[in-house]
Amino acid sequence: MVPERERAFFENGSKLLEKLIASCNGRSIPIRTFSDQQLGQATNNYCEKQEWCWYKGSLEGRIVFVKRLPDSKVWADLAINDLVMSAKMSAHSNVLNPIGCCLETPSPVFVYEFAANGFLMDRIYVSRVTKRKNQPMAWMSRLKIARHIAYAISYLHTAFHRPVINMAIRMHGILLDEHDVPKLCNLFHSVSIPEGETDVKGHEILQNFRFYAPEFRASGKVMEKTDVYDFGRLLLELLTGENSYHIIRLTINEGSTLVEYMHNRAQLGHCINEIVDPAILADGEGGASLQRQLQAVVDLALTCTEEDPQRRPTMVDVTKKLRRIERFISMTKY
Repeated sequence: MVPERERAFFENGSKLLEKLIASCNGRSIPIRTFSDQQLGQATNNYCEKQEWCWYKGSLEGRIVFVKRLPDSKVWADLAINDLVMSAKMSAHSNVLNPIGCCLETPSPVFVYEFAANGFLMDRIYVSRVTKRKNQPMAWMSRLKIARHIAYAISYLHTAFHRPVINMAIRMHGILLDEHDVPKLCNLFHSVSIPEGETDVKGHEILQNFRFYAPEFRASGKVMEKTDVYDFGRLLLELLTGENSYHIIRLTINEGSTLVEYMHNRAQLGHCINEIVDPAILADGEGGASLQRQLQAVVDLALTCTEEDPQRRPTMVDVTKKLRRIERFISMTKY
């Protein structure tokens, strides 16, 4: 091994081991190591790029995703946190399972299970659906995905002795397997709340983005209810087909956000059909029961994005509510 690779291997390896020991309570987590050469061959020198840092590859007769981040110390630290959190959540069906990593590069390169149906944003955002000529996702599929993601975030909040805050519930951080089962795949910014505390300092780099929860932007600290706000914004994107960072269909004032727009519309009592993704209504199924369901999800999203964190539900309550909404429509079909 050349000196640069050897140094990177030991630096990254020591950080990874330290974080795994601290985060996983001695539980054995199988993370294989691969050489830089192996992953270069597996991806044909990273020629089949899927999105940003994701590449499709073939390793030992198996189709995989390879995640290759920019080479810098900041990204190296975030990458290790991403792998550790993914490993910690590996037993959950809605988290993309890590297979292994390469520690020889300045920023570690990771190998994950393959998700055949790609990124959720390519099936939801009107801009990307149109550009890629994809089939928009049906409403019941959107609702099912919302419930699955809510369940995964609930697990982060309740399954460990120190609750984990995701901090970045984004469509570009959700992949879909061949059955459209969603998989969380970007856990870079996830942080654990210290024992005896109710909040923790979040990543400063995110604090100035106006899409984040008001308490994080004001104090720099995050809590479980911060994820609830983030999830509420995701619900609004599923409903409208809009990307919070690049709104193209709805007429929103400059400097405003999708969350603010939806709260203003709710106060004015505007018709829900004016804001819902037209692809949902074009399905032609559901009728009055669909309208009630859409309104119930809008109401839930608005509650999740209340400015006061104390007025927001827990993710456990959100998951239960989504399950009830989903069952209501299923019952009205028969």
